[in-house]
Amino acid sequence: MHKIFALGLTAFLAGSSLAYAQAAAPAEEHFSKSDWNALTDARIGVVKAALQLKPDQTKYWQAIEDAIRARATMRQEHVAALKARVAEKTEFQPVEFMSARADYMAQRAEALKKLADAWKPLYATLDSDQKRRMRFVAMHVLNEFQEHAGSRRAHEEDDEDDD
Repeated sequence: MHKIFALGLTAFLAGSSLAYAQAAAPAEEHFSKSDWNALTDARIGVVKAALQLKPDQTKYWQAIEDAIRARATMRQEHVAALKARVAEKTEFQPVEFMSARADYMAQRAEALKKLADAWKPLYATLDSDQKRRMRFVAMHVLNEFQEHAGSRRAHEEDDEDDD
């Protein structure tokens, strides 16, 4: 069990790092749709393996997986749209940027709410070991997001210094 969990966590970590590195990489070096899907599959597999769902809990899993995939698809589409805007090389429009950013943040909030709602029924059935493993995976994800946000802010500050 520990070997499977360690292997899965390694795949999850690699997937997270690759996805974040990709977002900052030049447009020529991007992941294909199948690469993104493979990373999403790996992340889903890690969470599912960590939880070790009991037969009566599996009926709740599909809603969670669908919500995870919807968020991943939204992220893929957002990255593609950003790359397209960068490729246009038009003059930066701050008001348009703020409006688009607000729209995306609202979409992310809605998708996260749907994910939380999908988790509620399953979470209520988890035993203490499953909840502990879920907390571990969730804390890792939060740490990855914080590191990514920090590196993105640093990258944006570097870009502003270049202007």
